[in-house]
This record gives sequence, C-alpha cells and structure tokens, in this order.
Amino acid sequence: MRITLSRYILELQRRTGTTHGDLRLLLEVVSRACKAISIAIGRGELGGALGSAGSDNSQGEVQKRLDVISNEILLEASEWGGHLAAVASEEMEHPRPIPFPYPKGAYLLLFDPIDGSSNVDIDTSVGTIFSVLRCAEGVDPAGDAAFLQPGRRQVAAGYALYGPTTLLVLTLGDGVQCFTLDREMGSFILTHENLSIPPDTQEFAVNTSNQRHWEPPMRRYHDELVMGQDGPRGKDFNMRWVASMVADVHRILTRGGIFMYPRDRRNPAKPGQLRLLYEANPMSLIVEQAGGAATNGFQPILDIAPNALHQRVPVFLGSKNEVERVTAYHREAT
Repeated sequence: MRITLSRYILELQRRTGTTHGDLRLLLEVVSRACKAISIAIGRGELGGALGSAGSDNSQGEVQKRLDVISNEILLEASEWGGHLAAVASEEMEHPRPIPFPYPKGAYLLLFDPIDGSSNVDIDTSVGTIFSVLRCAEGVDPAGDAAFLQPGRRQVAAGYALYGPTTLLVLTLGDGVQCFTLDREMGSFILTHENLSIPPDTQEFAVNTSNQRHWEPPMRRYHDELVMGQDGPRGKDFNMRWVASMVADVHRILTRGGIFMYPRDRRNPAKPGQLRLLYEANPMSLIVEQAGGAATNGFQPILDIAPNALHQRVPVFLGSKNEVERVTAYHREAT
C-alpha cells in the first residue's frame, strides 16, 4: 500500500492525538516547497539556478543563485496558509513575520533553504533543512527571542535531499520516516520506516583539510581512526565526505557513521561553523530519534540554550558509541 506524506501525518494525528491539524498542513506546505526546489535544481542552468547571485547573506557569505531562489520559494509557500506566526531563514538576518492580511498561526518555521549550495555547480547532492517550533504566548514572533528555544522543544524537524531521487526525511517525535518523491504523481511516498542508526560504525565524515586547526581532543580521536588496525582501536575506518550536511547525515541514517564539524582555532569568536537553529538542532533531533547521539563535544546539542539567531556550534553526531567516545575525549581535556 502506497502511503503519501499527507496520509502518514493524518493517520499519526488520528492515532496519537499529538499532531495538530495546523502542523499537518504546515508540513504539507513545506513539502510542496521542497518539490519546487527540486524542480529548480533539476533544471540547473536551463532555469538560471547555477552560479553566484552576486550578493551576500546576513552572515557575509556569498550567496548562490539557488540560495536566493530556494529562500523565496519557501517564504512564498509558507506565508499565506495561516499556520505560522513567523519564519526565520539562514539567509536572512532577522525573522520575517507573516504579512498582513494573512492569518497568523501558532508555529515558527526555521530553515536552511539550500545546505551545501557550493555543490550545486558541480551537480552533487544538496538539501533543505527545516525545523518547527511552537510560538510561546505573549512573545513577539517577529523578534529573534521567539526562536531562541532549545532543540528539545522542536515539534518537527526534517530535510529534503536532492540527489538521484528527491527524498524527504521527517520526524515528529515518533521515530524517523523517509519519503521518496514520485515525480509522476507529484507526491512524497513513504518508502523507509523507522530509520535506525547502528551504535557502532567504521565510517566517519570530516573535512580533514582543517585538522591543523583542531583542538587536541579532536586530533586524538582522528589519529586513532586513521591508524586503523595498527592503532588503539584495532580496526580500520573509512572516511566519506560530501561537503553537504544533508547528504552526509543521510548516509549515516542509512548505514551508520559519525559526522563531525569540530571547533577549531581560526576564529575564537566563532566556536563552530554550523548554525545551531538551522542545521544542528533539526539534524540532532532526527539523529536522536533514529537511536543516535549528537553533541557539541560536551553536552547534547538539543539541550543548548540558544543566545543568538545565527549562533554557531561544533557538531558531533551519528552512531552513539563513537559520538560518546569523542565527547569523552573533549570532556577529559577540560
């Protein structure tokens, strides 16, 4: 039996009573936006989606055309449905309130419209990451403070992976499900249920070109991995690195592994490269729901109290035993 995304969420709502109807409609809106982004990526140069946009985002990073296109697709899709109080994007400095005259809803949507956009021009997998929070009563949804909630308060998180097939991976706190886009039907179909990350692994994902900047605990852990059978671990490890967090994390959800973007010493004011609210929190919720672990080297990422909309953190996530080992090395060094 082919179960669509809409049917899955509706049946979950009926079965558990924990998924509000507005949340179901919001997730359907996000999924439609991801379909539109998939089409834009598929057209590539034919649709003017490749190359630089000639602009910078709020963090001073050069934007790709697809960053801008995807951001606009998500904004336009989500502002009119009446499910949201405000939206925050990695590409914008501050949240955007739902404009008049559209009705306001109870949820906040955060997203990284294109993760790994530097891969678009070389036709390598990229993705969209999103997170849903409830808007607290009495809080101005247009202010940054409304979004500064620990990751454990997320009511939903997911990502779309634009590869040979377009996938939508989603958790509503009931495990992790994977849906595949049927391009002929135009629907996301449930294809992989209750994804599970094995606790042990022999694969790791990290950008080793930065190792000269790493702190001693990270260098210790990495050295043990690359020494393989000749080192203290007594087994060989393989490195895989796509430079797109969505693609690297999806591989871990499929067959295990550990993804690492550690703290380094290049910029003391920037303790990590990945954004807590747009990348680390939603991916950590997905990984934990699949039986894995996610820390910043010291504590679970989902327990971090955010202090800024674009706060950055180190990230270690994936197979539980490896995440616990590298986290222990960091704790021992303090």
